[in-house]
Amino acid sequence: MSDETPVSCSKCSAVWQKSGTTNCWSGDPATAPPKPGNCPSGAYDDVVKEAFEEYRGDSEEARIALVAARVEGLCYQRAAGSDAIMPRWTRVEDTVAFAKLMGYTKIGIATCIGLLDEADRLVAILKAQGLEPLSVCCKAGSIDKRELGLEEGDKVRPGTFEPACNPIAQAEICNRLETDMNIILGLCVGHDMLFNKRSEAPVTTLVVKDRVTGHNPIAVLYGQNFYYKRLQNQKMEL
Repeated sequence: MSDETPVSCSKCSAVWQKSGTTNCWSGDPATAPPKPGNCPSGAYDDVVKEAFEEYRGDSEEARIALVAARVEGLCYQRAAGSDAIMPRWTRVEDTVAFAKLMGYTKIGIATCIGLLDEADRLVAILKAQGLEPLSVCCKAGSIDKRELGLEEGDKVRPGTFEPACNPIAQAEICNRLETDMNIILGLCVGHDMLFNKRSEAPVTTLVVKDRVTGHNPIAVLYGQNFYYKRLQNQKMEL
């Protein structure tokens, strides 16, 4: 398999580490590093410009883009007596600020059953911030996984009853309740995709499922040169 790909912004990691800037992030375009051959702003310049036009006007996409940019600015504060900036908000605070600036009040929470305690804590925070949270668990309805066509041996605990996750139901319940915005809280890979596809309201992810790292999957990327180097050296056995 060739290492060449049509676009690969990850290659600019080396440029950033060397000069602290890239072609698309530079205070002076005249002295910016050159675009690499697989830079999307080169090969797909038309897409970049056409997409940006969608942020103009009064559409929901335009409002989301503007508010997201505002929240990004609010996430930092300047250090006194210095030009340094420091982050001041967590992702939970970002999410609350975004909802408020968008004028969203009814917030759906699609939670994994393994994070019910965390979901309850999130509900308490959202309520305290004047929002109206509604939470729906992935196992709602308690339908056996065998109904999916799953073999008994493919269950987590073969020979026992295991309810299937039902992310489409989670999304449709949120749709019926007419939520303004939905939050994913720890849904599995694949289940999150189905929820996103069926949700009528905009969706943000607060927590992603990672059973090994305490739902902190970037730990694998930080540790891949030592603890997780096997992921680069050998194929996963399924």
